[in-house]
Amino acid sequence: MNNMKITALNLDIAWKNKDENFRIIEGQLQNQSADLFLMPEMFSTGFCMDAAEISDKNEESLEFLKKIAQEKNAAFCGSASVEVEGKFYNRMYFVEPNGDASFYDKRHLFSFSGEDKIYTPGKERVVVEYLGIRFLLQVCYDLRFPVFARNKGDYDAILYVANWPEKRVGAWEHLLKARAIENLSYVFGLNRIGTDGNDLFYQESSHCFFADGSEIAEKKGNLVSADLNLEDLKDFRNHFQFLNDRDDFELTI
Repeated sequence: MNNMKITALNLDIAWKNKDENFRIIEGQLQNQSADLFLMPEMFSTGFCMDAAEISDKNEESLEFLKKIAQEKNAAFCGSASVEVEGKFYNRMYFVEPNGDASFYDKRHLFSFSGEDKIYTPGKERVVVEYLGIRFLLQVCYDLRFPVFARNKGDYDAILYVANWPEKRVGAWEHLLKARAIENLSYVFGLNRIGTDGNDLFYQESSHCFFADGSEIAEKKGNLVSADLNLEDLKDFRNHFQFLNDRDDFELTI
């Protein structure tokens, strides 16, 4: 498959209320179709440090994603707070319509909010292939660390899901574009909207950039959509072979 439609939901996340967020998501996507739907970081609770209270103990968020992926016959991707063997993770799921699920645990924890004191960092860099397109999975603060996201020729697009407040949104938007340009890759960054339980405001700031840094997302209501074309990307990379000149290094984490 050379073309893929991605639709992301600019979600005003109901604070610490999984059932309400599941209901809102189903309602917002009721008449929508896409190959892949994106949900924000901690889409079922909001970005919250009360991990013992809000973390999934029985994979509630994952089960919801599996259910709606089957209903929509589309892949779903988003992160949730989960507890595994007494440890908490900010876990990004990628769920296919047949129920197959991959996950990436957020590597770079946001020390400014104390996330690193509560959650456990991931150890693996995760690339998922779906319908012929390879996706690097990344969560919010990971965006500030380009070495971890450096394209080694192993992906075609980066997916960032976030709760990135309005007061720092300029950095979010500039860095998304930079990641696309430096990695000759599609970059889709989904941010939440609204005000969270910590009184932080999140403005609409979701984007999809092509490998040259051009915006390709179309916005309608709370939905942000983009069409990824693998042939266009291959043509661009063949013409501008900048990745051939990248520094050779080994990432140790």
